[in-house]
Amino acid sequence: MEDFLIRAFLAGLGVVLLAGPLGCFIVWRRMAYFGDSLAHNALLGVALGLLLGIDLSLGVIAGSAMLAAFLLAMQQQKQIASDTLLGLMAHSGLALGLVVLSFFESLRVDLLSYLFGDILAVSTTELIWVYVSALVGLVVLIAIWRPLLAVTVHEDLARAEGVAVWPTRLAFVLLIAIVISIAMKIVGILLITAMLIIPAATARRFAETPEQMAVLAVVAGAVAVFCGLAGSVVWDTPSGPSVVVAAFLGFLASLAAGGLRRRLGSGPSSAS
Repeated sequence: MEDFLIRAFLAGLGVVLLAGPLGCFIVWRRMAYFGDSLAHNALLGVALGLLLGIDLSLGVIAGSAMLAAFLLAMQQQKQIASDTLLGLMAHSGLALGLVVLSFFESLRVDLLSYLFGDILAVSTTELIWVYVSALVGLVVLIAIWRPLLAVTVHEDLARAEGVAVWPTRLAFVLLIAIVISIAMKIVGILLITAMLIIPAATARRFAETPEQMAVLAVVAGAVAVFCGLAGSVVWDTPSGPSVVVAAFLGFLASLAAGGLRRRLGSGPSSAS
């Protein structure tokens, strides 16, 4: 195999190591639109990184973190419905990011690579960044796993039991920001949420515990990365979108497998 293909697969695997377990909570908490809002605003983080002269991934994390804190605070008010607020921020943020980047005339900004990813162009330095970020994110996720699970099951009950709900929710959305920053190069801003949701949705049909679902989501994501890259090489298709298509086909296969299990009388099991 060519070196760039090996780096591409390893980069995709690094993303799904964190995106798989994190995506389970997004599915359980029905926060897909929240993730979309953060992802679409990642271009503002890119502009922030260019403006401050810092690493673009750090700019994306900083921008996403600020937006996440703002969204969490705004969801407490009653004047604007949550879905309306998320829709406003998602599309307005994406448009504003494109406008702001257009002012950087002295810099050549490859918008397509940000929007749809360029996994085949991942360098060794970027690969190291992916794994360092993913491992740090995993450590944080493991640390907040039980309180986050308690908040997901019943927030009021978790608060009554002494769980620090607000810090837990903030840590969770910061982890989403980290995934966005490392997945931006892999599948692009427009497709990041798909890699959070689809493997988790695929794993849900076969898992009996939350921990099983998290592990199976990583497996489903890794298979999608491998099959997507293989399909991209064979049919000369865009690599990032091909990975997402492979993940979607895996989800369809899980639906078929679930139907077969029902017909055989074993019944599907799912984590919730």
